[in-house]
Amino acid sequence: MSEPCALIGILDDGLSGLSARAQARLAAADLVIGAQRTLDLIAAGPQKTQAMDGQLGRVPEWIRAAREAGRSVAVLATGDPLCHGIAGFLIGKLGADAIEVLPAVSTLQLAFARLKKTWQTAKIVSVHSRDAGEWNVGATPDHGLYGLVRAAAEHPLIGVFTSPENSPERIARALLAAGHGDDFRLSVAARLGLPDERVFADLPLAEAASQRFPDPNIVVLERIAPPDTRATFGFDDADFVQRTPEKGLITKQEARALSLAKLCLRPDSRVWDIGAGSGSVGLEAARLARHGHVWAIEKNAGDAANARENARRLRASNYTLVEGKAPDTLDAWPDPDAVFIGGSGGELAGLIHLVLARLAPGGRLVMNFVTLENLATATTALSAAGAVWDVVQLQASRSQPILDMHRLAAHNPVWIVSAYKDIS
Repeated sequence: MSEPCALIGILDDGLSGLSARAQARLAAADLVIGAQRTLDLIAAGPQKTQAMDGQLGRVPEWIRAAREAGRSVAVLATGDPLCHGIAGFLIGKLGADAIEVLPAVSTLQLAFARLKKTWQTAKIVSVHSRDAGEWNVGATPDHGLYGLVRAAAEHPLIGVFTSPENSPERIARALLAAGHGDDFRLSVAARLGLPDERVFADLPLAEAASQRFPDPNIVVLERIAPPDTRATFGFDDADFVQRTPEKGLITKQEARALSLAKLCLRPDSRVWDIGAGSGSVGLEAARLARHGHVWAIEKNAGDAANARENARRLRASNYTLVEGKAPDTLDAWPDPDAVFIGGSGGELAGLIHLVLARLAPGGRLVMNFVTLENLATATTALSAAGAVWDVVQLQASRSQPILDMHRLAAHNPVWIVSAYKDIS
C-alpha cells in the first residue's frame, strides 16, 4: 500500500499559499481529489483529478482503492481540514495512519486577522450545512442555524463558517428574531486572499440583515451589550406573564423548584412540558438544559400566548411551543429525558403510559396535582405500568403583611409525583 493520503488545506490564493511540503506532496500525487472549486485553484498537471461535489461519502472508497493500487493520493480541503472540515470524517473512515494532514491557515483565523481581533476566546460555529430556511421562533435542533442561535445566548465572541444559503444576512435576521438585535455587532470577511477581498466591520444586525455580501465569507459576531445575568432558575411568579383575571394559574415557585429538582435535568436534556400553562416550568427547564431543548404543548390559546411572550422575554431559543391538546403532536417529538405534566386535559392515564413508553433510559416523569382524583389516577396508572414512583405533598406558606407585622398565608397543598421506568 502507498504512503498515507495527503490531506492538504488550501486557500483561494492557490498554490502560492501552500508550504513547500504541501506543494511537494501535491506534485507527487497520482490522484488529486477535491471540490471542483479547490481543484480549479491548482495548475493542471499530469495527475488524475476527481471532483467530489455531491459525492463526499465515496471519497474514502476512492482513497482506499488508489492506495491499494500503489498510487499516491492527495485530497484538497479549504483552510484547516481539522476545524469543521473533512479531516475528522476521513480519519474516522480510514484510520489516523492513512491520513497525513497538512493544514493551511484557517479562513476563520484570517478573518480575525483582517478585523484585528484576538480570537483565542471565540466560540467556533459552522452553519455550512443544508439550507434549512429562515430561522423562526420555536425552531428545533434540526434547523441549520440552531447551534449558532444557541451560541449567541452564551458566548460574547463567535466565529462562523457560513454557506451561500446560511449567509451573513440570514444569520443577522436569525439573531434579530431570537431577540438579540441590540446585543451583537456582525462583521464579514469576504473572498479572503483574492484581489477583490472585502471586509465589513462591526455592522448593526438590522443593517446586516438587509445587505447581500460576496461569497465565500466568514462571519464574526461580537457582543456589545451586557450578557444575561439573570439567575438560571428560581424566578418569582410575578416574573411570568400569566392569565388574567385569574392571576395565579401558574406552577408556583416552591412547587416549580421541587419539580425541576425531581426532573434531574442535565445540560443537554430533551424535555417535554405537557400542559405548559404560562410556560414557567418548561422555560426554567430550558435554562437548566441550556444545551438541550424543551418541547411544550398547551391547549388554552390565552395561556399559549402568555408562554410565547414569556419565552420571548427570556430569549429561550431552545424552547418550542405547540398550541394543541396532548397526545396530539407528541409522536413527532424525540424521545424525552424528562417529562413534566402540569395538565392533562382528561387524558392522564393514557399520557402516563405513552410517556413511560417513550422515556429514555434513566429518564424522569414528574407530575403536579391539586386533586385527590388525579393523584389516584396517576398512582394507579404508574403501578399498572410497573414504574417506580413516589409522592411528595408540598404545603407552603408565604408571609404577608398585616398592619405593622406579618402573618403566613397558606397555599393549597400540591402533590408532586415523580416516576421512572424500572429497567433492572
